Amino acid sequence: MRALVFYGPNQLELAEVPVPELGPGDILVKVAACLICGTDLRIFRGKKTKGVRTPSILGHEFAGTVVAAGPDVGEFRPGDRVGVAPVIPCHTCAYCKKGRENVCANRTALGYEYEGAFAEYVRIPAAAVHGGNVYRLPADLPFEAAALAEPLACCVNGQRNSQIGLGDAVVILGAGPIGLMHLALAKAAGAGRVIVSEPNDQRRSMALELGADLVVNPEVEDLNGVVKNATDRLGADAVILAIGIPALAEQALTLVRKGGSVNFFAGFSVGDAASMDVNLIHYNELKITGTSAARREDYGLALRLIGKGLVDAGRIVTHRYPLDRGWEAFKLAESGQGIKVAIIP
Repeated sequence: MRALVFYGPNQLELAEVPVPELGPGDILVKVAACLICGTDLRIFRGKKTKGVRTPSILGHEFAGTVVAAGPDVGEFRPGDRVGVAPVIPCHTCAYCKKGRENVCANRTALGYEYEGAFAEYVRIPAAAVHGGNVYRLPADLPFEAAALAEPLACCVNGQRNSQIGLGDAVVILGAGPIGLMHLALAKAAGAGRVIVSEPNDQRRSMALELGADLVVNPEVEDLNGVVKNATDRLGADAVILAIGIPALAEQALTLVRKGGSVNFFAGFSVGDAASMDVNLIHYNELKITGTSAARREDYGLALRLIGKGLVDAGRIVTHRYPLDRGWEAFKLAESGQGIKVAIIP
């Protein structure tokens, strides 16, 4: 089969590799769509190394059709349309027992420890099949939309950590695909006003189309002033940092009201450090959270939200490339010219 193989930083090549062999409990999925994640881009550029193997096949936001099943699979059969939550928890560590499987001490994931879905076929290991990571898809749900469930599930987790409620003022820093999904979720949660900060003209326009109340170009406008004017000088109830730029970390603390929350959703590159005035946290009693991956229940909820049209997957996936144009697809995703870029094997 053909696959995009990652050989190291800045080395991504189309190659012929064997079709994965199945063991007991495994299933083989023919990939219909796999989306490029910001994490894939950081791995590609050598800015994320934890859990990354070389050579390996990346890609963890995907959906497709079951084409083969090993012994003892159980409920899944060839022809089933499926999406897969890629983070596989151990179910037995202290974190899993407390309902925090997304930060499982022994977690593995497709696209990391297991080969990913920038390929014609991907093997779903028995641990994922029997662990409840595989979801049947409704017949009317497009594969591209189903592939978006993985990043949306992570946003569901981030929204839970942010505790956004009815009437809240929310600021989202960054209007890439993650920021736009946070926008949709905040509006669905009943946020009273959502302000999106984004220097890219196209992405600001998309944010307005998807329901943002205000958009700000931080390169030419005073974001703090806009937020204060829109919130009776108090600041936002919640701020979500949806782009991994360290300089924005401290600014996020200045945008939120006393007792508000700041969620550092986006990951930062290896070696990045952010300077913060901790007195802003101390005296303003701020709640600071992070977000790491998602739980299986978040993935199931994300699929339902997409199916109900609460998140417009068709608007967020803007570009599609075949495997043999994978390098071009990665470059476009990195450029910010599109929103979400799909590889269609």
